[in-house]
Amino acid sequence: MIEWLKQLRKSFGFSFLWLICLIYFTQGFRTFVWTAVSYQLKDRLKLSPSASQFVYSIAIFPWSIKPLYGILSDCIPIGGRKRIPYLVVASIFSLFPWLVLGLNAPLMDSKVHLMISLTVQNLGSAMADVVVDAMIAEAVRFERAAFTGDLQSLSWLAMAIGGICGSLLGGYALTNIEIGQIFLLFSLLPSIQLLSCGLVKENPLGSKFLPELSNSGSSQIVNGDNNVLDEDSSNSERSRISTSRRKKRRTNKKKRVVIKSKSQISEKDGSLALQWFHTLKMAACSLYSAFRQPIILRPMAWFFLAHVSVPNLSTVMFYYQTEFLNLEASFLGTVRVVGWLGLMLGTFTYNHYLKKMRLRRILMLAHVGYSFMSLLNIALVARTNVVFGISDKIMVLCGSAFHDAIHQFKFMPFLILSGRLCPPGIEGTLFALFMSINNLGATIGSFMGAGLASVLNISSGSFDNLLLGMVIQVLCTFIPIAFLFLIPKEATGIST
Repeated sequence: MIEWLKQLRKSFGFSFLWLICLIYFTQGFRTFVWTAVSYQLKDRLKLSPSASQFVYSIAIFPWSIKPLYGILSDCIPIGGRKRIPYLVVASIFSLFPWLVLGLNAPLMDSKVHLMISLTVQNLGSAMADVVVDAMIAEAVRFERAAFTGDLQSLSWLAMAIGGICGSLLGGYALTNIEIGQIFLLFSLLPSIQLLSCGLVKENPLGSKFLPELSNSGSSQIVNGDNNVLDEDSSNSERSRISTSRRKKRRTNKKKRVVIKSKSQISEKDGSLALQWFHTLKMAACSLYSAFRQPIILRPMAWFFLAHVSVPNLSTVMFYYQTEFLNLEASFLGTVRVVGWLGLMLGTFTYNHYLKKMRLRRILMLAHVGYSFMSLLNIALVARTNVVFGISDKIMVLCGSAFHDAIHQFKFMPFLILSGRLCPPGIEGTLFALFMSINNLGATIGSFMGAGLASVLNISSGSFDNLLLGMVIQVLCTFIPIAFLFLIPKEATGIST
């Protein structure tokens, strides 16, 4: 492990590896602060499960437009650089909302202001995710291509460690300090991320992205008769006129030079804006042309459908666990740790035992597993576990571990297909588009869950129809199985 890290440091430098690990650790550590957000919505704002899930769905929408950040950073450099300036902007977006909420309690107690702040924060996190992925892709090109898997493994490891630490500390923090202080504590990570951006040096682009204004005003002057005079002829003419006339001429000359310089600036700005417009247009056309191909469109349609067709009732279950089962925050933090361990177990199992299995079969087994996990939730809500002497905590712990492991069985095929379907030249942006489709589907699935909870009148303290909602969720998990024909038939984890 140490030799592996030394080799990566020698190839990429400490500052680059530090920035990657910090950003992914922060992404995982977000569970620390989002646990507090869940209790803020439930206990302080007194929102119903459906209203709380609606706020979540709005707040995570920036993750559904990730290609926009990729296209902007690819096509419109800031100060001649395409990555670090956008990472600075993303860090500011990630930092500012937590500071405002932590220092201003009235804003934190307003549903609208809280939702806006959470949306801005997710905008910064999603942008940072896209930019750092692009930096990794650029860093492993050509002679360092062999390190692609190593950087990805390092990223996932950092995120998993962050998730475990955030889950453990999140529950403890809720029982010992105020929610506003939790927001301020978490803001330390985006602050360090912002400062760390200055450690990584990014080479500026060519002069075509850095237009320089020529000093043409000093070489030519336009006289009152519309004749172009050089400096010598202008000086000789000045010697033949009176002092008053000379002063007036100098004043007029300065005004004309300023006017000309402004026109040149406007011309160059217009040319640059036109160039950026054409670059953005070409990138959008390339994405559209690639995405409309059936080999790409059909699998992505399946993953989108798999999210949309199954209503997400996770927020409703959070209310049920905290209000009906009276599970404390520290235990729910432990549940999330078990979930992260389940995710790592799912990754290990897939890489060692399922790579050669057809993706259709893996995805079918994943959804069958989802239905089994929903049956565990049904047993929990129906109190069947009490009849057999199984405690609620064991049911919740097992459900979390198996759920995240099964989720990884489904997510790994998505990553494999996404990576191999991307045509050369637009890999990063198209992969971001695939991730956005996946995230958008999850967001719509959350909206569906919020709508289902609202229709069934499931509210805080009223869970009479939760069992019916879980039954509907179980039935919906089988819908995507009917559309598995959209996945390439012969595709496996090692071939497509």
